[in-house]
Amino acid sequence: MSTDPRHAPLFEPIRVGPKMFRNRFYVAPHCSGLGVEYPGAQAYLRGMRAEGGWAAVNTEYCAVDAESDDAPWVQARLIDRRDEANLCLMVERVHEFDALAGVQLVYMGADHTGFVTRLPAGGPSQVTSAMSGHSCYALDKRDIRRIQKSYVDAAVRARDVGFDLVQVAAREGFSLPLQFLWRYWNHRTDEYGGSIENRTRFWRETIEQVREAVGDDCAIVAGFCLDSFNDESERAFSVNEDGIAVVELLDDLVDLWDMQVGHLEDDVSSSRFFEPFWQRSYIEQVRPYAKKPIAAVGRFTDPELMAKAVEDGVIDIIGAARPAIADPFIPTKIKEGRGDDIRECIGCNICVSRFNNGGGRIVCTQNATVGEEYRRGWHPERFNTPDEVEKPILIVGAGPAGMECARVLGERGFENVHLVEAGPEVGGHVNWVSRLPGLLTWRRVVEYRESQLAKLDNVTVITNQPMGVEDVLEYGAETVVVATGAVWDPTGTNPITHVPIDGVEEYHEMVLTPESIMVENREVAGDSVVVYDCDGYFMGSSIAEKLASDGKKVTLICPADQVGSYLFFTDEGGHVMHSLLSLGVDIVPSHVVTSIRPGEVQGHHSYHAERTRTWAADSVVLVTQRRSRTDLYADLTADIDRLGANGIEHVLRIGDCVEPRVIAESVFDGHRLAREIDGPDPAVPLPFIREQRILGWREDDYDDELTHKLLPLAPVSRTAVTDPAR
Repeated sequence: MSTDPRHAPLFEPIRVGPKMFRNRFYVAPHCSGLGVEYPGAQAYLRGMRAEGGWAAVNTEYCAVDAESDDAPWVQARLIDRRDEANLCLMVERVHEFDALAGVQLVYMGADHTGFVTRLPAGGPSQVTSAMSGHSCYALDKRDIRRIQKSYVDAAVRARDVGFDLVQVAAREGFSLPLQFLWRYWNHRTDEYGGSIENRTRFWRETIEQVREAVGDDCAIVAGFCLDSFNDESERAFSVNEDGIAVVELLDDLVDLWDMQVGHLEDDVSSSRFFEPFWQRSYIEQVRPYAKKPIAAVGRFTDPELMAKAVEDGVIDIIGAARPAIADPFIPTKIKEGRGDDIRECIGCNICVSRFNNGGGRIVCTQNATVGEEYRRGWHPERFNTPDEVEKPILIVGAGPAGMECARVLGERGFENVHLVEAGPEVGGHVNWVSRLPGLLTWRRVVEYRESQLAKLDNVTVITNQPMGVEDVLEYGAETVVVATGAVWDPTGTNPITHVPIDGVEEYHEMVLTPESIMVENREVAGDSVVVYDCDGYFMGSSIAEKLASDGKKVTLICPADQVGSYLFFTDEGGHVMHSLLSLGVDIVPSHVVTSIRPGEVQGHHSYHAERTRTWAADSVVLVTQRRSRTDLYADLTADIDRLGANGIEHVLRIGDCVEPRVIAESVFDGHRLAREIDGPDPAVPLPFIREQRILGWREDDYDDELTHKLLPLAPVSRTAVTDPAR
């Protein structure tokens, strides 16, 4: 297979200052929760993108000074030699695959926390950050010179380590040059405040000093937020005035523009609210003023959209973060004419949520291997062949976990894998979840696996086949994997009380769950509906939005202080709240529902049981907790002797059948079991590299017992067409 001529512009080289991009693919800086604390994981995560064909691969935000501490969030750093040593491994890994390595230099300003260093941080003016809740000191001119020197010192370290691209970032709200640019932050009246020329001065001086320090060894990248997007005040930073002016002022100094729009929650735009490359109209306004190449993100997964953006001259280089997380091999697959094998990002932002939720490691709904490249030795396109390929394996349940398990078993070469689904189609609960408002893109979880399974001759997919105990025993499998999922609890048992809600059974005709509405198509009686959301993620707000759009008068109650609190980790919370309020949904946080009666719901304040309330309700939708469907697994494992008599060696369970979780964790669970199913005890996960320093241990003691078996794996993919030249 060869490159589609329509996509040829994506593979034309382009010069960026002293460096040459081999194609038009650029992994933009993005967080991973790895920083310099997990150098092995950092190196293999970034190196996987280089192997996948990206011309340049960046770090996450990289602190230039100890004051730029925002623990517990995990950042890269280039403050001293220890940081150099840990980031050096990433550079080596990226260079191993002939890609360029980039670093994004950042000083957090007011967005710092100081939780580790206990140091204050400076900003253009003394203001308090809405993100961190911390203030800052107003930088005087001596402070400005000191912080600029920190940028220069970090840039020199980056050059010495071997980085090819040095980005001085003014983007997403958390970088000091941007805080000087935006009047929201900058209230100064000296030569660093007021006019756009003055507000650009700090950034220009810093870039000038960095360029002089690194010379022609590195390309200088300006990471630039073009527009504050959701700021409608007079002080807004607008692309048609400020953005254009900044490009005119700095274009002579930079080698590449890395452009984005809005704060972090806008830049990592959820598919629930933003179309791919919605930023185009903003970039088009500055394009005539930028003589240097422009890279920009747009949640690009479609080769047609990418090629058009480049051919039209809007951007020169395709930037990506989340698409590269979901599939590090996008460039290779496009080049080889395998666009249908791209594992497309669904824009759910579960990757973002782990970082926002206190610095957790990166995960992905679509790509179970992300972040596991080093510690578990997983490669997204390579799979080790088992010793006993002929052993028959039965997977009961074709939801996300079951489909992923079957796919990986097939890729590994097991010759007799059967995936059996009771319903008429594969996909499990994702099928109906993707029909909720704004979540259609989530359907890609099913579509990707369905298409890959169709290419595997050694995997048989059977639908409309319910499986009871006798069916499983008589099937002829040696290994049985139960992936029967979970359902929403119809009793209202929830994290607050751990018991059913009073009146649920007696007045069951007015009580529904999400499945009642989306799967059973039960009528939601009456005009007034209460949605009780103890889940805190997308389901409660999605059901409320659907019912309000259908014309119901909806009251959304939750025991937490914020409806859909996890949505603020996925950077969707503000948009969801705006949507609900626009639809007239009555939002009631900090209240516990205690009973259901005809025509009403009763409850009290979460912090004061005597503060009772009553809400009118013709129907009640309970989004309280999910329960695993464990009947089949429990019945099968109740009689171990009978299993042996029927030739069954293992009965295992995965996904929501074990514990109800987000889709990403169900996919991971299915993937992990398939990778390890031929281990000593497949019910027990294999150990993994922890990158934990232990006092008194030598360097070669670290993880030695694991690396010999995990790294590297040989390529034996059965669905990918591999270029023999690679």
